[in-house]
Amino acid sequence: MPAPNPDLPAFDPARLAPVKRALISVSDKSRLLAQAAALHERGVKLVSTGGTHKAIAAAGIPVKDVTELTKFPEMMDGRVKTLHPMVHGGLLGDRDLASHKDAMHEHGILSIDLLIVNLYPFEQAVAGGGSYEMCVENIDIGGPAMIRAAAKNHAHVAVCTDADDVDEVLADMDANGGQTTGTLRQKLAAKTYARSAAYDAAIANWFAAQLHDPAPAYRAQGGTLKQALRYGENPHQTAAFYSDGSHRPGVATAEQLQGKALSYNNINDTDAAYELVAEFGSVAVGAKPAVAIIKHANPCGVAVADDFITAYQNALACDPVSAFGGIVALNGNLDAKTATEIVKVFTEVVIAPSADPDAVEIFAQKKNLRLLIAGGLPDVKAPSMTQRNVAGGILVQDRDNGYVADSDLKVVTKRKPTDAEMADLRMAWKVAKHVKSNAIIYVKDGSTAGIGAGQMSRIDSARIAARKAEDAQAAAGWDTPRTQGCACASDAFFPFADGMLAAASAGATAIIQPGGSIRDDEVIAAADAQDIAMVFTGMRHFRH
Repeated sequence: MPAPNPDLPAFDPARLAPVKRALISVSDKSRLLAQAAALHERGVKLVSTGGTHKAIAAAGIPVKDVTELTKFPEMMDGRVKTLHPMVHGGLLGDRDLASHKDAMHEHGILSIDLLIVNLYPFEQAVAGGGSYEMCVENIDIGGPAMIRAAAKNHAHVAVCTDADDVDEVLADMDANGGQTTGTLRQKLAAKTYARSAAYDAAIANWFAAQLHDPAPAYRAQGGTLKQALRYGENPHQTAAFYSDGSHRPGVATAEQLQGKALSYNNINDTDAAYELVAEFGSVAVGAKPAVAIIKHANPCGVAVADDFITAYQNALACDPVSAFGGIVALNGNLDAKTATEIVKVFTEVVIAPSADPDAVEIFAQKKNLRLLIAGGLPDVKAPSMTQRNVAGGILVQDRDNGYVADSDLKVVTKRKPTDAEMADLRMAWKVAKHVKSNAIIYVKDGSTAGIGAGQMSRIDSARIAARKAEDAQAAAGWDTPRTQGCACASDAFFPFADGMLAAASAGATAIIQPGGSIRDDEVIAAADAQDIAMVFTGMRHFRH
């Protein structure tokens, strides 16, 4: 480790540094010419590379090619062009050290006061399904080396990793006679190292995926700020929302058409709602309309029907009390009739792939209701990673994209489910995947009839789900709870027969569960005694 240099002064945030020479090398050229012209107008000498140089020169803006500094041509398809002492010496030379200044003078190294670099679009290449070779070619080498060098020397050099940074630098120069403040340079340096870390994390995780390595020696995670949040789960907690660059359709990619800013809890719940409704497929490709209503990351009602207004009404009927202030997700285009029905109940967020203009206009009358348009549904079978922090560490796992095909289902009781029961069992199983464990879900005719979530014992979840069904019966004025003749799903096996018997007492006539308990035979025998049809999936869906 290099020893500290006592000749270096302490960093001074108020210190001004002139901008006389800038090196520009960008892959995103959307604002390049306007910003290059602005720097030239302020008397800054421009140096550039490759395609960036050609674009600036073609616009008639004076610019030198980096080869004029290095006296060395670009080579190897541009892989080698800025990895040179004339570049890195100009970025790293400390203007406060006589030894550095002497070395720069001896070797003819010119100071670079401003570096503008955005990295090769590696994340976009991966997200766009680029080939292995294309992704490798989009791994930037010179860019990260330069921005890290400039950021280290932020006492004298300003570094910009996107066009917004350049605008900040121009404003700072205008306010300070063509100079930048230490405060801004320090801020840009911090952003640079975070950008570099996120970039390297994307590359490392891509390589781990290529190697099918579930436990690489180092695990990195990066993100781009999407939204600063007022607070976290509670007002005393600070929070922010970052996009991970995967472009998975959902809350991170959605366009918010109206309503106040999303909160931490809104984002978490909206993600849960949209991931759940995606289990039923997209209406755009022939799936039936599905609606999920979420409260505190758990569903309080899910339904599938021939139209969205019916699906919404049936989902709401499962637990209208909990749905107040909830999140509503649809798997297809939001229409005006459904929008009219939704606004009858206080709702925090509605998310859908698209919405009719009339529906948007109806929601516009509710200024606090957030409407998010995601443009598509996430692929629930696509592989991806999730992570969770624990004290002193990070838990990383595959996203639960487990899918049970009809051929995987095993009827283990004497009685087989009817076709109607089997349809409800499949739906209940899809919902169970998104309910906090221990989870019990009752489904009748394509709608949840009761949901028991997050209990320490499975029998408690079965009883709570039944009580929810009784509350819904009272609210709707039905003669009986909708659990009568329902299908039931359990996210994990029944360790004893009591949980299954509680479901039977609620009115369940068919049950779907993973199986695998040492007491499976007892549970199956108890089901046979109740004339209940039971199906094993062989797959568990714990969601802690």
